[in-house]
Amino acid sequence: MPTLADLKIQIFADGADLASIATMAGNPVIKGFTTNPTLMRKANISDYRAFALEVLRIVSDRPVSFEVFSDEFTEMERQALAIAEWGRNVNVKIPVTNTKGEFAGPLMTSLSRAGVKLNITALMTPQQVADVAACLSPGTPAYISVFAGRVADTGRDPVPLMRECVERLRSRPECRLIWASPRELLNIFQADAIGCHVITVTNDVLAKLPLIGKDLMAYSLETVEMFRRDAVKAAFMI
Repeated sequence: MPTLADLKIQIFADGADLASIATMAGNPVIKGFTTNPTLMRKANISDYRAFALEVLRIVSDRPVSFEVFSDEFTEMERQALAIAEWGRNVNVKIPVTNTKGEFAGPLMTSLSRAGVKLNITALMTPQQVADVAACLSPGTPAYISVFAGRVADTGRDPVPLMRECVERLRSRPECRLIWASPRELLNIFQADAIGCHVITVTNDVLAKLPLIGKDLMAYSLETVEMFRRDAVKAAFMI
Protein backbone atom coordinates (compact mmCIF):
# COMPACT_ATOMS: atom_id res chain seq x y z
CA MET A 1 0.00 0.00 0.00
CA PRO A 2 1.16 3.62 -0.50
CA THR A 3 2.95 5.45 2.28
CA LEU A 4 2.59 9.05 3.40
CA ALA A 5 5.60 9.89 1.26
CA ASP A 6 3.78 8.58 -1.82
CA LEU A 7 0.79 10.88 -1.40
CA LYS A 8 0.31 13.85 -3.72
CA ILE A 9 -2.67 15.18 -1.76
CA GLN A 10 -2.07 17.89 0.85
CA ILE A 11 -3.26 17.24 4.40
CA PHE A 12 -4.76 20.20 6.28
CA ALA A 13 -5.42 19.99 10.03
CA ASP A 14 -9.01 20.86 10.94
CA GLY A 15 -9.66 22.08 14.48
CA ALA A 16 -9.73 24.93 16.99
CA ASP A 17 -7.61 23.74 19.89
CA LEU A 18 -4.56 26.01 20.07
CA ALA A 19 -2.32 23.41 21.69
CA SER A 20 -3.13 20.90 18.95
CA ILE A 21 -2.62 23.52 16.26
CA ALA A 22 0.80 24.31 17.70
CA THR A 23 1.70 20.62 17.71
CA MET A 24 0.50 20.13 14.13
CA ALA A 25 2.39 23.25 13.02
CA GLY A 26 5.57 21.35 13.88
CA ASN A 27 4.60 18.43 11.65
CA PRO A 28 5.85 18.83 8.06
CA VAL A 29 3.09 16.50 6.85
CA ILE A 30 0.51 19.20 7.65
CA LYS A 31 0.34 21.69 4.78
CA GLY A 32 -2.45 23.98 6.02
CA PHE A 33 -5.09 24.61 8.66
CA THR A 34 -8.85 25.10 8.71
CA THR A 35 -11.45 25.76 11.37
CA ASN A 36 -15.14 26.71 11.57
CA PRO A 37 -17.58 28.24 14.08
CA THR A 38 -18.75 24.83 15.33
CA LEU A 39 -15.22 23.65 16.11
CA MET A 40 -14.46 27.00 17.74
CA ARG A 41 -17.55 26.79 19.94
CA LYS A 42 -16.57 23.26 21.03
CA ALA A 43 -13.15 24.64 21.96
CA ASN A 44 -14.81 27.38 24.05
CA ILE A 45 -13.47 30.18 21.86
CA SER A 46 -15.19 33.46 22.78
CA ASP A 47 -12.99 36.10 21.08
CA TYR A 48 -12.90 35.24 17.38
CA ARG A 49 -10.30 37.82 16.31
CA ALA A 50 -7.94 37.10 19.22
CA PHE A 51 -8.12 33.37 18.50
CA ALA A 52 -7.45 33.89 14.80
CA LEU A 53 -4.49 36.17 15.39
CA GLU A 54 -2.96 33.65 17.79
CA VAL A 55 -3.40 30.89 15.19
CA LEU A 56 -1.68 33.10 12.62
CA ARG A 57 1.15 33.78 15.06
CA ILE A 58 1.65 30.01 15.34
CA VAL A 59 1.10 29.33 11.62
CA SER A 60 2.68 31.96 9.39
CA ASP A 61 3.96 29.82 6.54
CA ARG A 62 0.91 27.80 5.48
CA PRO A 63 -2.67 28.63 4.46
CA VAL A 64 -5.25 29.06 7.23
CA SER A 65 -9.01 29.30 6.65
CA PHE A 66 -11.38 31.31 8.88
CA GLU A 67 -15.13 31.47 8.26
CA VAL A 68 -17.64 34.31 8.18
CA PHE A 69 -20.68 33.77 10.38
CA SER A 70 -23.31 36.29 9.29
CA ASP A 71 -26.41 35.09 7.42
CA GLU A 72 -26.74 38.31 5.39
CA PHE A 73 -24.55 38.71 2.35
CA THR A 74 -23.72 42.38 2.92
CA GLU A 75 -22.48 41.61 6.43
CA MET A 76 -20.69 38.47 5.15
CA GLU A 77 -18.78 40.71 2.77
CA ARG A 78 -17.78 43.10 5.54
CA GLN A 79 -16.63 40.20 7.71
CA ALA A 80 -14.77 38.59 4.80
CA LEU A 81 -12.82 41.77 4.01
CA ALA A 82 -11.92 42.17 7.68
CA ILE A 83 -10.77 38.54 8.00
CA ALA A 84 -8.70 38.81 4.82
CA GLU A 85 -6.71 41.62 6.44
CA TRP A 86 -5.55 39.40 9.29
CA GLY A 87 -2.78 37.76 7.28
CA ARG A 88 -1.38 37.09 3.81
CA ASN A 89 -1.87 33.34 4.33
CA VAL A 90 -5.59 33.68 5.17
CA ASN A 91 -8.38 32.14 3.12
CA VAL A 92 -11.86 33.36 3.95
CA LYS A 93 -14.49 30.63 4.23
CA ILE A 94 -17.84 31.51 2.65
CA PRO A 95 -20.76 29.05 2.90
CA VAL A 96 -22.17 28.02 -0.47
CA THR A 97 -25.58 29.39 0.61
CA ASN A 98 -27.01 31.22 3.59
CA THR A 99 -29.54 29.53 5.90
CA LYS A 100 -32.35 30.60 3.55
CA GLY A 101 -30.79 28.49 0.81
CA GLU A 102 -29.81 31.57 -1.22
CA PHE A 103 -26.71 30.96 -3.34
CA ALA A 104 -23.71 33.07 -2.32
CA GLY A 105 -22.46 33.33 -5.91
CA PRO A 106 -22.57 37.15 -6.29
CA LEU A 107 -20.63 37.53 -3.03
CA MET A 108 -18.03 35.00 -4.17
CA THR A 109 -17.62 36.89 -7.44
CA SER A 110 -17.22 40.26 -5.72
CA LEU A 111 -14.66 39.01 -3.22
CA SER A 112 -12.73 36.91 -5.72
CA ARG A 113 -12.47 39.81 -8.17
CA ALA A 114 -11.17 41.95 -5.28
CA GLY A 115 -8.34 39.44 -4.80
CA VAL A 116 -9.66 37.83 -1.61
CA LYS A 117 -8.54 34.21 -1.38
CA LEU A 118 -11.63 32.17 -0.60
CA ASN A 119 -12.55 28.76 0.73
CA ILE A 120 -16.12 28.02 -0.33
CA THR A 121 -17.54 25.56 2.17
CA ALA A 122 -20.41 23.16 2.91
CA LEU A 123 -20.83 21.86 -0.66
CA MET A 124 -22.29 18.40 -1.25
CA THR A 125 -22.75 17.97 -5.01
CA PRO A 126 -20.75 18.22 -8.26
CA GLN A 127 -23.27 20.73 -9.60
CA GLN A 128 -22.56 23.02 -6.64
CA VAL A 129 -18.86 22.72 -7.46
CA ALA A 130 -19.50 23.77 -11.06
CA ASP A 131 -21.73 26.65 -9.98
CA VAL A 132 -19.14 27.92 -7.49
CA ALA A 133 -16.24 27.65 -9.93
CA ALA A 134 -18.19 29.72 -12.45
CA CYS A 135 -18.37 32.56 -9.90
CA LEU A 136 -14.68 32.68 -9.04
CA SER A 137 -12.09 34.88 -10.72
CA PRO A 138 -9.53 32.89 -12.74
CA GLY A 139 -6.80 35.12 -11.33
CA THR A 140 -7.48 34.45 -7.64
CA PRO A 141 -6.66 31.15 -5.91
CA ALA A 142 -9.53 29.47 -4.07
CA TYR A 143 -10.44 26.27 -2.27
CA ILE A 144 -13.76 24.50 -2.78
CA SER A 145 -14.71 22.24 0.14
CA VAL A 146 -17.01 19.29 -0.53
CA PHE A 147 -18.14 17.54 2.66
CA ALA A 148 -17.48 13.99 1.49
CA GLY A 149 -17.77 12.67 5.04
CA ARG A 150 -21.30 13.97 5.35
CA VAL A 151 -22.12 12.51 1.95
CA ALA A 152 -20.95 9.14 3.32
CA ASP A 153 -23.14 9.66 6.40
CA THR A 154 -26.18 9.48 4.09
CA GLY A 155 -25.23 5.99 2.89
CA ARG A 156 -23.75 7.22 -0.40
CA ASP A 157 -20.27 6.30 -1.59
CA PRO A 158 -18.45 9.65 -1.78
CA VAL A 159 -15.68 8.43 -4.09
CA PRO A 160 -17.59 8.59 -7.44
CA LEU A 161 -19.07 11.95 -6.42
CA MET A 162 -15.67 13.38 -5.50
CA ARG A 163 -14.15 11.99 -8.70
CA GLU A 164 -16.77 13.93 -10.66
CA CYS A 165 -15.94 17.06 -8.66
CA VAL A 166 -12.28 16.67 -9.62
CA GLU A 167 -13.32 16.50 -13.29
CA ARG A 168 -15.53 19.58 -12.94
CA LEU A 169 -12.45 21.56 -11.85
CA ARG A 170 -10.06 20.10 -14.43
CA SER A 171 -10.02 23.33 -16.45
CA ARG A 172 -9.72 25.57 -13.38
CA PRO A 173 -6.23 25.00 -11.91
CA GLU A 174 -6.57 27.95 -9.52
CA CYS A 175 -9.49 26.16 -7.81
CA ARG A 176 -8.33 23.43 -5.45
CA LEU A 177 -10.78 20.76 -4.31
CA ILE A 178 -10.95 19.87 -0.62
CA TRP A 179 -12.28 16.51 0.61
CA ALA A 180 -13.82 17.78 3.84
CA SER A 181 -15.00 15.98 6.98
CA PRO A 182 -13.28 12.61 6.44
CA ARG A 183 -14.38 9.84 8.79
CA GLU A 184 -11.36 7.53 8.65
CA LEU A 185 -7.72 7.37 7.61
CA LEU A 186 -8.66 5.41 4.48
CA ASN A 187 -10.31 8.57 3.13
CA ILE A 188 -6.88 10.20 2.72
CA PHE A 189 -5.82 7.44 0.31
CA GLN A 190 -9.19 7.46 -1.48
CA ALA A 191 -8.97 11.21 -1.98
CA ASP A 192 -5.38 10.95 -3.21
CA ALA A 193 -6.26 8.19 -5.67
CA ILE A 194 -8.88 10.29 -7.47
CA GLY A 195 -6.65 13.37 -7.70
CA CYS A 196 -8.25 15.50 -5.00
CA HIS A 197 -5.95 18.37 -4.05
CA VAL A 198 -6.50 18.69 -0.29
CA ILE A 199 -8.12 16.78 2.58
CA THR A 200 -8.98 18.39 5.91
CA VAL A 201 -8.40 16.01 8.81
CA THR A 202 -9.42 16.35 12.45
CA ASN A 203 -7.12 15.45 15.34
CA ASP A 204 -8.79 12.11 16.04
CA VAL A 205 -8.05 10.94 12.49
CA LEU A 206 -4.59 12.54 12.40
CA ALA A 207 -3.73 10.54 15.53
CA LYS A 208 -4.03 7.39 13.40
CA LEU A 209 -1.28 8.40 10.95
CA PRO A 210 1.28 6.13 12.67
CA LEU A 211 -0.96 3.16 11.80
CA ILE A 212 -0.36 3.56 8.07
CA GLY A 213 1.08 0.30 6.72
CA LYS A 214 1.03 -1.36 10.13
CA ASP A 215 1.51 -5.15 10.10
CA LEU A 216 -1.99 -6.61 10.46
CA MET A 217 -0.89 -9.70 12.38
CA ALA A 218 0.83 -7.48 14.95
CA TYR A 219 -2.27 -5.28 15.08
CA SER A 220 -4.43 -8.35 15.65
CA LEU A 221 -2.27 -9.41 18.60
CA GLU A 222 -2.36 -5.89 20.08
CA THR A 223 -6.15 -5.95 19.88
CA VAL A 224 -6.30 -9.28 21.75
CA GLU A 225 -3.93 -7.86 24.36
CA MET A 226 -6.12 -4.79 24.78
CA PHE A 227 -9.24 -6.88 25.42
CA ARG A 228 -7.37 -9.01 27.97
CA ARG A 229 -5.83 -6.00 29.70
CA ASP A 230 -9.17 -4.21 30.04
CA ALA A 231 -10.91 -7.34 31.32
CA VAL A 232 -8.26 -7.73 34.03
CA LYS A 233 -8.49 -4.05 35.00
CA ALA A 234 -12.26 -4.36 35.30
CA ALA A 235 -11.90 -7.47 37.48
CA PHE A 236 -14.61 -9.25 35.54
CA MET A 237 -15.82 -12.63 36.85
CA ILE A 238 -18.25 -15.21 35.50
